[in-house]
Amino acid sequence: MRRRDFIQGITAFTAWPLAARAQQAEPMRRIGVLMNIGADDPDAPASVGAFSQGLAEAGWVIGRNVRIDYRWYQGNAEAARAYAAELLALTPDIILASGTPGTMALKQLTRTVPIVFALVTDPVVVGIVDSLARPGGNATGFMPNDLSFGGKWMDLLKQIAPHITRVAVFRDNTNPAGIAMLGVIQAMAPSAGLQVTPINVRNGDEIASAVEAFAHSPNGGAIVTGNAFYTVHRDLILKLIARYKLPDLSRPLDGREWWPDLLRNGFRRHLPARGRLC
Repeated sequence: MRRRDFIQGITAFTAWPLAARAQQAEPMRRIGVLMNIGADDPDAPASVGAFSQGLAEAGWVIGRNVRIDYRWYQGNAEAARAYAAELLALTPDIILASGTPGTMALKQLTRTVPIVFALVTDPVVVGIVDSLARPGGNATGFMPNDLSFGGKWMDLLKQIAPHITRVAVFRDNTNPAGIAMLGVIQAMAPSAGLQVTPINVRNGDEIASAVEAFAHSPNGGAIVTGNAFYTVHRDLILKLIARYKLPDLSRPLDGREWWPDLLRNGFRRHLPARGRLC
C-alpha cells in the first residue's frame, strides 16, 4: 500500500466542520476503515499512527469525539466482503476503503454510508464512480493511476532493457482493476515487440513457481502492476526478481524507507485543505 493517494483519501475525513462542533457538546462519531493489507504488515503501524495523528491535528481525538474500527482484508475479495458487512453493521458515519476489492464490496452493500476510497486504479472503469468530475452516489476518493499507465510501464521497461522480448505481468486475476490493466498491456504489447505472460498469483508458492517457469527462457522482464496481494508478498517478489535477474518495474513494492515519512508529512500538508463530507 505505497501510494500518496492513500494519504489523500485519509485526509478527506477532516470534513466535519470544527465551528459547529465548538458550539455544542460533541457527539462520538464513528469511522470504519477497511484496509487492503494485513494488521501485521510492516507498514500497518505507520498507516494507523499517521491516520490518528492527522485526525488529531484536525480536532478529532480518538476516544473523545471519534472512534475508529479497523478491518484488514489483505487483498482477499472474499474477506473484503465479510469485513465490509461487519463494518457497516457498526453503523459508521463514514468509511475509508483501501483498494478496489474493499471499495467494491462496500458499494455493493450500501448506497447511503459515505465511502472515501484510496488506491483504486481507474474507479470509473471498474464501476465505482460515474465519472472523475462527478462521482455520483456515496463514494469519492483518489486513484494512484489510470489504465493508461499500463502502456507507459511497458514503454519504460523497454527503455531500460531494450533487449527484452517477453514480459511477465504480475496481477491479481480476481481484481477488476488487475484484469483491465492486463488488457491494456496486452493490447499494446505487439507494437512494443513484447510477448505478455500473465502471472496470476494468490500465494507464495504460486509466485515462486510462476516466476521460475517464466525465467527458464531468456530475454524476459517483469511488470508488477500493484495490488494488496503483491504488497503482502513483496519480499518474495523482489527476491525472485533479483535471483533471476529480470529487468523490472517493481519499485512501488520497495518503499519502506519513504512510506512512513510520506504518510506523516502528507497528513500535515493536506489535511487542512480538504473539503466537507458530512
